[in-house]
Amino acid sequence: MSASSRQARHEIAGRAASLLLGVLAAAFATPSVAEPSAVKLEAVNSVDRHAAALTELSDRIWAYAEIAFREHRSAAALADFAQSQGFRVERGVAGMPTAFVATFGQGRPVIGVMGEYDALPGLSQKALPEPVPLAEGAAGHGCGHNLFGAASLGAAIAIKEQIAAGRLQGTVVFFGTPAEEDVGGKIYMARDGLFDDVDAMLAWHPSDENLADVTSSQAMVDVAVEFRGTTAHAAYDPWNARSAVDAVELFTHGVSLMREHVRPSTRMHYTIASGGDVPNVVAERAKVWLWVRDWRRAEVEDLLSRVRKLAEGAATMTETAATVTVQGGSWEMLVNESGGRLLHDNLTWLGSPVYTEQEQAFARQIQRATGVPELGMFTGVKPLEGQQPEGGSTDVADVSWVVPTLHLSVATSPLAAPWHAWPVAASGGMSIGHKGMLLAARTLAATMVDLYEQPAALEAVRAEFKARKGDTVYRSYVPDGPPPLPKP
Repeated sequence: MSASSRQARHEIAGRAASLLLGVLAAAFATPSVAEPSAVKLEAVNSVDRHAAALTELSDRIWAYAEIAFREHRSAAALADFAQSQGFRVERGVAGMPTAFVATFGQGRPVIGVMGEYDALPGLSQKALPEPVPLAEGAAGHGCGHNLFGAASLGAAIAIKEQIAAGRLQGTVVFFGTPAEEDVGGKIYMARDGLFDDVDAMLAWHPSDENLADVTSSQAMVDVAVEFRGTTAHAAYDPWNARSAVDAVELFTHGVSLMREHVRPSTRMHYTIASGGDVPNVVAERAKVWLWVRDWRRAEVEDLLSRVRKLAEGAATMTETAATVTVQGGSWEMLVNESGGRLLHDNLTWLGSPVYTEQEQAFARQIQRATGVPELGMFTGVKPLEGQQPEGGSTDVADVSWVVPTLHLSVATSPLAAPWHAWPVAASGGMSIGHKGMLLAARTLAATMVDLYEQPAALEAVRAEFKARKGDTVYRSYVPDGPPPLPKP
């Protein structure tokens, strides 16, 4: 096929995709939020009544700063608080001691909300606008998950109170989901069917802006590439050896060369997990840990096929053996614009927090320390139109292929400050993060009320989910067997 023919086909496909999105937008349009109902006002007021307790809960998890699958105190804090508020709590679900499900009510609709609480290694940080660790080398909440879990539970409690008072009918479920920064606990929960009976799911994430998300995330596959050769003395008889490190060097060089021949949206990043022990022994074993991302799972599957060929080639050239193991991965987010409009309208109604001059000065000092424009905190709400996709993958995306998923981002850190870094941890432990957390809880609670009170809105969300998913069958990237829990 000629280049011009291919271009024509791509243009036709692009027009068809745009047409489909237009049809979906018209068919599944949900009405804008008018005057808030009495129940919605009660739910938002509930978040405000619990604000002090939610802030204390978030700060405790911020101080615990426990990494993936080790969030024992953090998970217990959330689960215990849910139980104290009248939820039925099931702990240790899907083979993960730090995963739990908290449920209140009965019957349909069943509306879920997810919370995370794992920290990142090496990001310990005091609530100061300069890099000062709480404990040198310890973990820290450089992605704001201490805020994530507390806000989502606050929204669930607000709905629980409306169900208990007889103002809403149905079931609310809070899902405590561990290890998002590692293997993705939600993927194992999805594999075990924990989301199958949910009519709609909500989630949010800390950000440097306020917006209802209607762009996708990147699909990603997590791969271990291991080489096994033959060892020998590196000086006495190296001719008897076949070096696994040589194979690793050829493989990683191949990945680097491959970067010229992939789409601009592709991301490939790796680390050499093992590469011998001492220089005078030819390495028998070596290992590369590689992540491959793109905006569509089909592209990731094609890239994975090419990676396998690189491993085979490196092994052939070095007379070693290669093993390629898929350790996990995430699908891209299945966007739900109908739900996005509900979130957007409620976020606009509630408005962004009002920051004090001291808080804005704190934000500007962080921006000065990290070399970005000193603009302070984001205020306002970004429109649904014109959102640009950003890099990154999440296990929330896997859930979005199982149940319609509505996703929100709320500012908890200064504009343009580095993420997965100390500024996020610093802001998440003080009032800037607290204000964003409470806005997220209010917005989630208000949107959940809409789904309970407006059957047409929930049906629009579910109809769009079915149309966009089509006949795709979700199968996770995680291998068979239990989650890879750390050794005690």
